[in-house]
Amino acid sequence: MRHVWLLCFLLLLPVVPTKAAANDRQDIALALAVDVSISVSAAEKNLQRRGYIEAFRSREVIDAILNGPHGAIAVTYFEWSGAVEPSVVVPWCVIDSEATALEFANQLTRETTRRKDTTSISGAMLFAQEMLNLRRATARKLVLDISGDGPNNHGIAVEEARDRLVADGIIINGLPIMVNANDVFAGFDLSELDTYYQDRVIGGHGAFLVSALSWREFPDAVIRKLVLEISGGTPETDQPVPWLNVNYRKGNP
Repeated sequence: MRHVWLLCFLLLLPVVPTKAAANDRQDIALALAVDVSISVSAAEKNLQRRGYIEAFRSREVIDAILNGPHGAIAVTYFEWSGAVEPSVVVPWCVIDSEATALEFANQLTRETTRRKDTTSISGAMLFAQEMLNLRRATARKLVLDISGDGPNNHGIAVEEARDRLVADGIIINGLPIMVNANDVFAGFDLSELDTYYQDRVIGGHGAFLVSALSWREFPDAVIRKLVLEISGGTPETDQPVPWLNVNYRKGNP
């Protein structure tokens, strides 16, 4: 009889989901697409990578991940240049703890990739679309976070690629790198790169851009942008750090 009562007691206990079960779904699937075209020097390429490494080691980003409804995100990191298949540095992985965030950062210390002398934002977008569709069944939101230091000059029109992704339910946020804002590249005034990203690159509901104005501040811009993306904030609801020299501009839904 004691065993019968014990069995009944155990059946009445609430079922607490395990961590593994809880993380069958993620708050966001985030594809990080980083420009390594020939206009980005080897030193600048390393500074970009270092910015993301520091971000995923930061308390701000880790807390944003763990405080989400599911406490987990899926993330991949690839580098792109011309309209050829980009190089995946870190394939899809789930970050659901400080340890997995640090492991993702450690994987970013690996050496890469081939580079081309063209800049195909549209090619990176179409590649990201394929990647993000792999996470559609498990992620609440699909986001492409694309950075670059110049306009699209290879592959299909960037607006056409943007519209394909937005129609597929993917949000595109931008990180234009404006460290050469006083220069002109192939007839394009780089001081207008943030406007170019706003008008032609970003898209989807709540899309926004953060433009980094110096390499020194690039890691802070990455941290701020990732926190906004992961937490679902916007530049309007989350004020930028006063001392941080970056621009926040919201795109059209």
